[in-house]
Amino acid sequence: MATAEITVRGAGIFGLSVAWACVQRGARVRVIDPAGPGGGASGGIVGALAPHVPENWNTKKAFQLDSLLAAGPFWRDVAAASGMSPGYARFGRLQPILDVDALTLARARAESAANLWGRSAEWSVEETGLVDWSPITPTGWLIRDTLSARLHPARACAALSAALIARGAEICPEASEEGAVIHATGWKGLEDLSAAAGRTVGVGVKGQAVLLRHRAPEGAPQIFSDGLHIVPHDDGTVAVGSTTERNWDDPGSTDDNADALAERATEALPILRGAPVIARWAGVRPRARSRAPILGSWPGRNGHFVANGGFKIGFGMAPGIARVMADLTLDGVDSIPDGFRVEDNL
Repeated sequence: MATAEITVRGAGIFGLSVAWACVQRGARVRVIDPAGPGGGASGGIVGALAPHVPENWNTKKAFQLDSLLAAGPFWRDVAAASGMSPGYARFGRLQPILDVDALTLARARAESAANLWGRSAEWSVEETGLVDWSPITPTGWLIRDTLSARLHPARACAALSAALIARGAEICPEASEEGAVIHATGWKGLEDLSAAAGRTVGVGVKGQAVLLRHRAPEGAPQIFSDGLHIVPHDDGTVAVGSTTERNWDDPGSTDDNADALAERATEALPILRGAPVIARWAGVRPRARSRAPILGSWPGRNGHFVANGGFKIGFGMAPGIARVMADLTLDGVDSIPDGFRVEDNL
């Protein structure tokens, strides 16, 4: 067996994406995770790849824009190598506008998007149409953006795993570490970083989601209403999520919080009324203290690196995270954005 040049601990979206970027650059890669690919928070069902609002521009938003734009080619390559669909499509997003002040703000953001996003995507304000796949909006106006995309998280992790194996990478529950070691170990990894730093670097935040049996119209956009993501998938299902729970006992259990999601979804999008709940999901997502990803060298551990903290934005950020971590570990090039470095979060 060939000696691995890169060892990735963690087979969630960050770990698998970084491994994929390294394999594409010719590295020999070993991925280690006792829970298997997508065994943690990345094995979910929602998959909303949505941007932050186009205002108060900063490094994080610029990096996210680049990552969202890179997602199409990234997932096409994964699908071609694996023969599996991650469920990716960039069909945009609709958001209801609740009052006159929100309408004024939405129009101002449309101008900001034209300047900040350029011709790569649009943020527009439009009147709601008399169509079924449209959220309830008290003003009669909606925000539509063409930057948002969706994928199916569990299927995306499975496709990445198959692509890696097809390119000769190893994925195993446990093995020795060889070469540079990248720790993409989710909320438990944040606990390890916190223990090493002597302060809280980040925490785990539980989320629950439900999956409804409903076939949305072809090309239907996702909906974001009252903090709720409603994401139509290409297999005749609609995902709804997620809760944000900072206090929890069982990371994998679902309860009344999940049940309430379906009712909230039908209030926002009445066409979903009567759609049966066919699956419930719960997982704990890694939330860094700064709310930005944590990337870079692990202080005091030579040859060890960190890729963590993708709370709610992990799949959308993954193509960019993969690129900068491959830059760092394979080429020694630090292209990590300001505010994302490990030391920025300690």
